[in-house]
Amino acid sequence: MGVSVSQKPPKVLAAEVAARTLEKALASASAASPGASAGTGPFTVADAATKSGLPLDDAERGLTHLVHEYRGHLRVSDDGDLLHLFPTGFTKPWETRDAITSALAALMKGVSGAARFLVRAWLTIAILGYVGIFLALLIGLTLARQGNDRDGIPFGSILGAVFRVLADALFWTFHPFSPLAIDPYYGGRTFRPTPVAERDKVPFYEKVNRFVFGPTPPEEDALATERLILAEIRAGKGRIGVADVMRVTGLSRFEADQRMARLMLDYDGDVHVTDSGAIVYRFAAIRKTAESTTPPRPATPAWTRAKELAPLTGNGTGTNILVAALNGFNLLMATFALSTNLTLARVANLFMIARHPDLDIAPLGYDGVPLVLGLVPLVFSLVLFALPIGRAILRPQQERAVAKEKGRLAVLREALAHAKNRTTAAEDALRAAYARAAGHAPSDADLTAAVVSFGGDVDLDAAEHPKTRVAPGVEGSPVKYRFVDLEAEAEALEDERALAPEAEAKVAPIVFSSEH
Repeated sequence: MGVSVSQKPPKVLAAEVAARTLEKALASASAASPGASAGTGPFTVADAATKSGLPLDDAERGLTHLVHEYRGHLRVSDDGDLLHLFPTGFTKPWETRDAITSALAALMKGVSGAARFLVRAWLTIAILGYVGIFLALLIGLTLARQGNDRDGIPFGSILGAVFRVLADALFWTFHPFSPLAIDPYYGGRTFRPTPVAERDKVPFYEKVNRFVFGPTPPEEDALATERLILAEIRAGKGRIGVADVMRVTGLSRFEADQRMARLMLDYDGDVHVTDSGAIVYRFAAIRKTAESTTPPRPATPAWTRAKELAPLTGNGTGTNILVAALNGFNLLMATFALSTNLTLARVANLFMIARHPDLDIAPLGYDGVPLVLGLVPLVFSLVLFALPIGRAILRPQQERAVAKEKGRLAVLREALAHAKNRTTAAEDALRAAYARAAGHAPSDADLTAAVVSFGGDVDLDAAEHPKTRVAPGVEGSPVKYRFVDLEAEAEALEDERALAPEAEAKVAPIVFSSEH
């Protein structure tokens, strides 16, 4: 009489629990091997299961978790075996560095925010305040003295020159016949990037802040990149490769690999290695949708969203002239105060002499360095001019960095196109694409760095690769590049997406609703 023994299905461990079990087992096994570093690997899923005693499914989930947690890497053998490698073992040497970097970044952000808040108010108050003080001083002394320049200080002449400068600044800023002003009745001809309707909405203190520090950069959306990748996953029927991540983010292949390790953990993904050795990431859970049956649209490629260099100030030309004129007036008056020893005590003495010319009041002699009316506004005004001048000097370097990034993304676009068509990419074609995007030809180092970062390598002999075709019109190019991994991935993704069941994206029929 036979006896049947029923067994309960094995309990599926959570990825975190499996990872902790694997971490302990793999580290102990590696440490027991002479000359081995603790937990560096590489490990297959079978290695992990054997050393830990976990079922294969749990071992696979645990390894995936560990790759994300310890910034590991994946390798694929010629037979399609997946190997998990941990260059730093089960340690996190980057934590101290990242913590210091994050702390410094947070500190700098806080200090910068507080400084901008204080400086924005202080700049405007100081500029306008000193303008008011100096004007009041000139007007008061001129009226009090009534032309009696007994102390040898030509206040009347200075006052006339000041009013002339300010009047010219106001004319060139706001007068409708000024070529720097906008007039909607004459077609809006202007040299300023900001129309009057928009400019008037910007407070004056913000214009001063822009003049000194440049326009405030928009706050970056921390999840913007995540949404782009998820949109690409949906558009690709839940199947995605590293090339897709590179296309929508502009990341290098190494960075895209790291991003995919984290996405697999966060969005319940898994890895599939094809017979050709290509890695395809599956995210069936991301496809489920209650929206319309319209196929999801792919995310826009990174080269269409390349960042542009922000304007130097973001203000109109007239606004910059006005701020510069006000600050220049303060600089001029501060220099005059220093040259004439115009301390607060001496100002009071001069007022007394001017108001009582009949009294024998002796002019006050040297009374120290004039701080309030001389040194402070002088340094303040010089700094306000030095900062925008410094930013203008650094602007060519920033322009080169922006151009370099545009060129790098152009190389990525060409690399993905050639990988999809399984053609070699001629160096001349890549140089031309870089030059069109960046505005100048790349250096050999920049081009090589871009190609290598996207997984390219020199194709020494195209004849050895019968499946690879040479792109038309590039036969004469001396150097050709091939993106082998991207080619295999593109072909594998086509097959994977063709076989992806549409039921993954459909919600089952509704059997209950709280609406009724």
